[in-house]
Amino acid sequence: MIRAVIIDDEKNNIENIVQLLQKHELPVTIVGSATDADDGVATIAATNPDLLFLDIQMPEKNGFDVLKALPHHQFEVIFVTAFDQYGIQAVKFSAIDYLLKPINPDELKVSIHKVEAKLNRKKENLQLENLMELIRDKDAKKDHKLALASTKEIRFVHTEEIIRCESSNAYTQFYLTDGKNIMVSKPIFEYEELLASYDFIRCHQSHLVNKKFIKSLVKEDSGYLLLNDNTRIPISRGKKENLLKALHTVKK
Repeated sequence: MIRAVIIDDEKNNIENIVQLLQKHELPVTIVGSATDADDGVATIAATNPDLLFLDIQMPEKNGFDVLKALPHHQFEVIFVTAFDQYGIQAVKFSAIDYLLKPINPDELKVSIHKVEAKLNRKKENLQLENLMELIRDKDAKKDHKLALASTKEIRFVHTEEIIRCESSNAYTQFYLTDGKNIMVSKPIFEYEELLASYDFIRCHQSHLVNKKFIKSLVKEDSGYLLLNDNTRIPISRGKKENLLKALHTVKK
């Protein structure tokens, strides 16, 4: 049985999670709850849970403040939130589960099963540590790492190590500066959103490119991007205008 703590500033949200867990007979026992960050930190210290249901947006101190106040993160986290743009992006960057309010029972079940699997493997929660680095160093983008979950491992890659991404149906292949490739079971549009502020450009339905690795834009053969390693990346007609703007070129 998974021992869990719930931290949410609204009591009805805590009760809702408890009811959903009981109704769907999920293997979770609630060992404590709190309605503010300080009480939440104390509750975690007192109960040593396996899992934390954590609201991001709370008055005075938010969910990330709770995590910052803890010396160790020897538990899994499922964020439960309405919407917080940077918060959600940071969570996605670290491949950590989150649930949007109101909670979908099916999504809750999936999240709990993932937690079960992680606890059974008894691995250090590197995803949560990566999230905390993102929150602490929000503006130090060159140091940010993206969590890439393949079938064998979760690899944490600096964004500057990613040359390009290529779509393969519902999968995305990452090409790295060390010559290795990583296949991730998420569609490329999710990474387009996550990497947009890191100078990645979507030049084609199937391609997302790190701007720093572009050598030139070649106009012949319908146009393509030539990368530093001489890889040719096609340019789709619908994305050409935005591409030119991103490259600070003048359309002729």
